[in-house]
Amino acid sequence: MLRTHTCGELNGKDFDRDVVLTGWVAARRDHGNLIFIDIRDREGITQVVFNPETNKALHKQAEALRSEYVVQVDGKVHMRLEGTINKKLPTGEIEVVASKLTILNTSQTPVFEIADDADLSEDVRYVYRYLDLRRPKMQKNLLLRHRVCKIMRDHFDEKGFIEVETPILTKSTPEGARDYLVPSRVNKGKFFALPQSPQLFKQILMISGLDKYFQIAKCFRDEDLRADRQPEFTQLDIELSFVDEKDIFTLVEGVMQKIFKETLKLELKIPFDILSYDDAMSRFGCDKPDRRYGLELVDLTEELEGCGFKVFSDVIASGGIVKAILLPRPKEMPRSRIDALTEFVKSIGLKGLAYFKIGAKGPEGPVAKFFTDEEKEIITKKADGAPGDYIFFAGSDKFLCNEALSRLRTRLAREEGLIDKTEQDFLWVNDFPLFKYNQEEKRWESEHHPFTAAHDKDLQYLSKDPGRVRSRSYDLVLNGVELGSGSIRIHRKDMQEKIFNVIGMDKKEAEERFGFLTRALGFGAPPHGGFAVGLDRLVAILCGCDSIREVIAFPKTQRAISPLTQAPSIISEKQLNELGLNIKD
Repeated sequence: MLRTHTCGELNGKDFDRDVVLTGWVAARRDHGNLIFIDIRDREGITQVVFNPETNKALHKQAEALRSEYVVQVDGKVHMRLEGTINKKLPTGEIEVVASKLTILNTSQTPVFEIADDADLSEDVRYVYRYLDLRRPKMQKNLLLRHRVCKIMRDHFDEKGFIEVETPILTKSTPEGARDYLVPSRVNKGKFFALPQSPQLFKQILMISGLDKYFQIAKCFRDEDLRADRQPEFTQLDIELSFVDEKDIFTLVEGVMQKIFKETLKLELKIPFDILSYDDAMSRFGCDKPDRRYGLELVDLTEELEGCGFKVFSDVIASGGIVKAILLPRPKEMPRSRIDALTEFVKSIGLKGLAYFKIGAKGPEGPVAKFFTDEEKEIITKKADGAPGDYIFFAGSDKFLCNEALSRLRTRLAREEGLIDKTEQDFLWVNDFPLFKYNQEEKRWESEHHPFTAAHDKDLQYLSKDPGRVRSRSYDLVLNGVELGSGSIRIHRKDMQEKIFNVIGMDKKEAEERFGFLTRALGFGAPPHGGFAVGLDRLVAILCGCDSIREVIAFPKTQRAISPLTQAPSIISEKQLNELGLNIKD
């Protein structure tokens, strides 16, 4: 090694030790006689002193140092003088008095300061990602990611799992998002697909008798991007044989408990709460609720049927719902804020937002006159309102009403400062619908994927009322963020074929797309189930980042491009010819 120590490990115990450090020049300060430089590597910063009284030539050499030069420094550890100790640094009580300097490489002037508080645009950061990753914050994020992966691997190894890699070049079996396709040069006109998940392969591993599988797997989806989406992402993927939901919950809770304890020193309380999909939608309007604050939705559909407020009575008569949110004694509620909240729900699709302010004599406000005293009393009582509280309510079709009020609930909680950011609220949501109806195509399709098992007692509805069938699927939610999802799988060939039939997939199409799986199911497949945790999302939460791009070494932008490499890029005519492809304008 070119060094004896890193730049983050020396302290007072190393006094008078001869050391060799290597790293980047993070800062240079010329105090006339003395030159100080901070040397940085991924472990930290150490101050180095060049003294002309002990070595003029070395001091002269140090004058040439500039930001981000790569250097090797030999020297002796000295204690800093009283009053110059930097208590913010682990190395802050010592400095290295240089006896030798080797410039290993020079650097152009960086296009931005290598500092955590630098105000940078994403475009600039990603073009010069190698500079961005030198910032301590980014290195800490990636080191934490590494730590999480190691904890996962150690945990599953201890539990008797084996890590198996599954193919990256596979068959296109689009379900949900679009596949990324890779043309084959050897087999012209045919394409590989990059896997959206290892779903089918991990099921085949269970059929193969491997019993307990895990993988930290790369996945690819060609979909619209957001702060929490990337075209390529990483997930912890697990699959087990001869298990039910409880076994998987226990396993996942165990690894989460270990990760949070070893990274954030937090003790998670297990088992996590379980909430059905129907309850989550009824109480919170979404299937990944944040329960760190109240503001639960109150269903007033039954109570307001035929009410004097025609907007609501008409919605209910047409099959819609009416729900409300009680906001207890808000800090302030001027008309401008109510108008802003109204415009907010309108942008989601609602036609408007009604509200009561509960005064000393009961509900008051623009719409209060349309309700009888009895109706106002019923609303106030069901919402558990008190003087000074506000009740916001809206009516629409079930999906839109839940969506709008769920998002309004979150906005109100943020504006009122109701969210306890120190709390880690884990929650299982289960019993999702097995199918959803596609209005455009007039057919049923899988809510998650078509390999999810149904509850046995709901199988009677498969042919006559698929919308009533509940799946044996489950999501893990943390503070309103979906961390991962999984399910108990279909392990019988006849049942898999029935599910394909319900979603309108005939035997020929099923054979073309999933024949290799259905054939395997015919050779003694065990009952099995699994789960996948979004690694990028989990690490972002642990790091306190809003975007998963902050914990990925080389992310894509929201336009799915890499500014660093300029990928995707145009390929040559020769390459196109080799693949048998033509590009249309």
